[in-house]
Amino acid sequence: MTIKSTQFDGNQLVSQIQAWARELGFSQIGVAGVNLSSAEPGLLAWLAQGFHGEMAYMASHGLKRARPAELVPGTLSVLTARMDYLPRSTPDDWQAQELARLQRPGEGIVSVYARGRDYHKVLRSRLQKLSDRIAEHLGPLGHRVFTDSAPVLEAELAARSGQGWRGKHTLLLNREAGSTFFLGEIYLDVALPESHPVQDHCGSCSACITVCPTQAILGPGRLDARRCISYLTIEHAGPIPLELRPLMGNRIYGCDDCQLICPWNKFAKRSALPDFDARPGLSGQALADLLDWTEAQFLQRTEGGPIRRIGHERWLRNIAVALGNALHGSGAQAESEAAIQTMRAALLRRAEHPSAVVREHVAWALAS
Repeated sequence: MTIKSTQFDGNQLVSQIQAWARELGFSQIGVAGVNLSSAEPGLLAWLAQGFHGEMAYMASHGLKRARPAELVPGTLSVLTARMDYLPRSTPDDWQAQELARLQRPGEGIVSVYARGRDYHKVLRSRLQKLSDRIAEHLGPLGHRVFTDSAPVLEAELAARSGQGWRGKHTLLLNREAGSTFFLGEIYLDVALPESHPVQDHCGSCSACITVCPTQAILGPGRLDARRCISYLTIEHAGPIPLELRPLMGNRIYGCDDCQLICPWNKFAKRSALPDFDARPGLSGQALADLLDWTEAQFLQRTEGGPIRRIGHERWLRNIAVALGNALHGSGAQAESEAAIQTMRAALLRRAEHPSAVVREHVAWALAS
């Protein structure tokens, strides 16, 4: 067995790790330190204002989220990884095409990232393979892999390690790749030279703040997750607040508006992996058809994908809201009488659903 040496060229090792990472489909690797103390006041203030909503996990680990060496004792460095996710067949005018879906109220919109395989599975397995390569090179290695799966300040670590800067919508932005990528981390018990952060390039642009349908972005870098459509359709359990339902339009899983409007996403990169290609039934589908999915069909068609985590009940709840907006919203006049009758019939078939949450949202959709 190779014994891990304390005598190695850190910069050379990072270059080697970056080469291994590219072979595994990662777009960029950076290194962050473990001192995130300057991020703690902002995290505490965000939690104190209740902006995390029902995401109790955001608060349950206290400041371990900002203290990597407390979360995983022995951590000396954090490797950050970025992986582009646009499907391989994405057209050059993808932002305009996705925005056009909002003008077709009878069509259900699933966020681009969620149309393929669950990114947790893809990144975690490849980060583990990268960890194995590092261990083969160095010897016994203390490490832990994360991808949106633990109390980790992912965007903060990524920004500190030169992956990009925090946009006004709080997402990470990269000059060469926009924001359409996933992040992952490897906590290591090896001290590596830290990457240099990059400059903020948002300037005076506030398009993401302006476009947000629910005005969840309160100002640069200030997000009230309780109003965010991604939070409402994915993280939030139970009834969706009445005042927010009409603002959700036909978005049934996540919301891409702040990314679609961002000028930097003209540089968004397609993934080289087939994992993120859109699966049948999750793009361009009629809401009425989606509402008719049985639980068995839902489980079968979302197998291995991120949508499955919300469950069939929440899926139906989201679609019911979208159908209500299609029937009674500003775009309702664009629908034919036949389409309207099809949507109403689909809702009526769910009017006696066993779930009180589904019944409530169906009744709202029919009456609003």
